[in-house]
Amino acid sequence: MNSGLLNLLAILTVLALHGCDSQAPQSVSGLAPLRIGSVLGETALEGYQRAEQVRAFSFPEDHGVHPGFRSEWWYLTLTLSDGAGRDYGVQFTIFRQALAPAPTTDNPWQSEQVYLGHLAVTDVAAGQHREFERFARAHPQLAGARAEPFAVWLEGWRLAADDTGAWRLTAQAAEISLDLRLSELEPMLFQGDQGLSRKGPGQASYYFSIPGFVVDGSLTLDGVEHTVSGGGWFDREWSTSVLSGDQQGWDWFALRLDSGAGFMAFQLRRKDGARDLYDYAVKVSADGGSQQFPPDQFQLEPQRFWRDSTGTRWPVEWSITVAGEQWRVVAALDDQRMDTSLVYWEGLVYVYDQRQRRIGRGYMELTGYSDE
Repeated sequence: MNSGLLNLLAILTVLALHGCDSQAPQSVSGLAPLRIGSVLGETALEGYQRAEQVRAFSFPEDHGVHPGFRSEWWYLTLTLSDGAGRDYGVQFTIFRQALAPAPTTDNPWQSEQVYLGHLAVTDVAAGQHREFERFARAHPQLAGARAEPFAVWLEGWRLAADDTGAWRLTAQAAEISLDLRLSELEPMLFQGDQGLSRKGPGQASYYFSIPGFVVDGSLTLDGVEHTVSGGGWFDREWSTSVLSGDQQGWDWFALRLDSGAGFMAFQLRRKDGARDLYDYAVKVSADGGSQQFPPDQFQLEPQRFWRDSTGTRWPVEWSITVAGEQWRVVAALDDQRMDTSLVYWEGLVYVYDQRQRRIGRGYMELTGYSDE
């Protein structure tokens, strides 16, 4: 049994002990960071459903929970600015992890479903990135998700649809508070093969995105409220095993260009250093059309690294080449490391063309580097 799995079991044990407490722990300290592979692969998978073939998606049902799969997440990134032109980034993610492949009790305080929430805010002008983490077992009063009307929540953190069809994100943690409205949601983008996103032989997830929407509302930092607006990217994914034993982690980008076009790409980093056959990219045009690219038609190449206090090197500047275009993607702040139970880098990035003009912004996620 690897150390990452031991840490995951330790966290779940803590959650089980607090399962009947109306105030579930907001974080679990004193544990070594989890390895990404221990959560998204490498462990016993018997009894869980698998993403193995193309399926028909159904809404609103697929906004809700898929309890037969081991892992699931609702993932939102926002690129925002205030009236003075200062930039902010927001990441809000709620993960669901199953403790067992089938319910063993009807008692809502003894659920086999565990929820983990991550919230992070990047304040570029202040040079600050702040991250927060919460855990709770599934319970209507603590954590969960529903399809209609759509809502996913973990204690006071909540993303939910309102009566107009827009979504509202509300969250508070220590010195930050969010109250943001997401409107004009673009049509869904089904990733991979009609929503079946393959990551390797026998490894896949069901995956769809909402690649763009309009955001407005308030962001409060250290008691100062900022009126902000911007856009964002929303991902929904569920699976039972994503990474194979040959894969270390991934580099993921979701970018929005000023032209209205969008771009998403990931590359799966293999332990042997070879290019993975399941790397994937998609470009979304301003009119909503999309084009997918196999690994031999795009390149993601690191150009500069930032070293954190543990000595881990994170690539914070990249060259991206796709469909005859080349962009430079640069972290808005080098230190946007998520210092949470799952250690990864997640943050706001800027996009530049070959003439060094800033032409867009978005989010970058880097996983597995702390395991190398």
